[in-house]
Amino acid sequence: MDHDHHHRIPVTTANELAGYTITNYLGVVRGIVVRAQTIGQGCRGGFASILGGNIVAFEEVCEKARSDAFNRMMDHALDVDADAIVAMRYDATEFAQGVTEVLAYGTAVKIRRSS
Repeated sequence: MDHDHHHRIPVTTANELAGYTITNYLGVVRGIVVRAQTIGQGCRGGFASILGGNIVAFEEVCEKARSDAFNRMMDHALDVDADAIVAMRYDATEFAQGVTEVLAYGTAVKIRRSS
């Protein structure tokens, strides 16, 4: 899917989109990514956690997973011909040591500009 089209679909964490009226709810759209850190990231992150402070290696894994999940959610929205996504959220669950599921989800809607 061409991710350049994603920028044309508004996404908000709010339940409405300012300046627009929601005309139809198309249902939940989601993107799921399961990520495991690399051995290098695990070692760097382990040392950083001992020393304290921000763990950049883990941050990189998380940010990439969020970005990928967001893009998959956008693909799903395009598949259902959504004009926008409202009530967008992220969720993450670690279900094994170093393995995390990241979920991006929201409600796909059809909109029209308010009068």
